Amino acid sequence: MPLSLRLSIADTLTLGNATCGFMAVYFTTTGILIPHLTGSQESGMARHSAATAVILMLCAAVFDLFDGLVARKLRSSPMGAELDNLSDLISFGLAPAYFVLVYGMVADDAHQRVAAVGAIVVLLAVVLRLARFSCVTMKDGMFQGMPSPFGALTVVSIVLLELPFVATLLAILGTAWLMVSRVEYPKPRGRLAVAMLSWIVVSMGLLAAWAFDAPSGQLLLQTGCALQLVTGAVIPLFATARRVNNFRDNRREARAAQLP
Repeated sequence: MPLSLRLSIADTLTLGNATCGFMAVYFTTTGILIPHLTGSQESGMARHSAATAVILMLCAAVFDLFDGLVARKLRSSPMGAELDNLSDLISFGLAPAYFVLVYGMVADDAHQRVAAVGAIVVLLAVVLRLARFSCVTMKDGMFQGMPSPFGALTVVSIVLLELPFVATLLAILGTAWLMVSRVEYPKPRGRLAVAMLSWIVVSMGLLAAWAFDAPSGQLLLQTGCALQLVTGAVIPLFATARRVNNFRDNRREARAAQLP
């Protein structure tokens, strides 16, 4: 095959990312939306399907984490960057946006059309974020804006918290804004990558406990979702504080340089 059409190991992991995103949409449709529309929805089945869909998004995040690591250690095909963006759009754009849309259709206090607007905002935020990532060169080790995997998991965490509809919508819009903002987020490398992988495994366990109605499963899931939201809110604060400190240090150095 021509070199431009050969898939590397990293590209195979990227395709696994896309597959997980598509299957998340599938389980959201067959386990939550269709039973709701046909009037045959059971809370247990809906809970299992929701947990499965989110676990698949978490698996997509694992694939996304490892395809970058493998590409740096081995190699990626000329299609690698494009495959990565397209797969991220499915798993961290379409899948969470569709999750929000279905939430707006099945939740008792939700407004379907307003939820659809929120879903569109999430999808467009991921599209813009991925497009900017391809065009803007950042300093090594940093992302500009909340990374799309982290944003997708934050969005579904907001939905799973089962907050009042207005609070849910505002939190989702805030997450979408962070994805297109100029706030800097560290890239998951070294210890941070290990911490992220550990958090994904813990999240899968919390979702499984909730899906199988384990004792305190609901409380454990809500605690995990709350921690995801707190982390998403705290990182921008640290980034802002660091920018302020750097600005102050630069002013002090400038004033010191002007002194005789």
